[in-house]
Amino acid sequence: QVQLVESGGGLAQAGGSLRLSCAASGSIFSIDIMGWYRQVPGKQREVVAVIINGVTRHYADFVEGRFTIFRDGAKNMVTLEMSNLTPEDTAIYYCNVYGRTDSSSYARTFWGQGTQVTVSS
Repeated sequence: QVQLVESGGGLAQAGGSLRLSCAASGSIFSIDIMGWYRQVPGKQREVVAVIINGVTRHYADFVEGRFTIFRDGAKNMVTLEMSNLTPEDTAIYYCNVYGRTDSSSYARTFWGQGTQVTVSS
């Protein structure tokens, strides 16, 4: 199995910054995509940012240049640097990994337990 351990998050003021990190461990053969999603109670989980094969980055429209995602491939870690936060960024943020546990397996999705980000006005 694959375990995702998230760190960071917490409380920030509007205009402030936070960093989220996620470390993947366990039976990892390869990772194709690492990313961050977020969810507000009563709403669907939505993508925030993903990084594909450690190179190509995609961001949700609402990011508007405020966040940066990067991956440390050697450590199987993904980090989301968030700046210029607004109260609308308040949500539970989830780490997401799409990868394989061995050479013969299909790629599948794994989720972290989530970390709360709260932005006060």
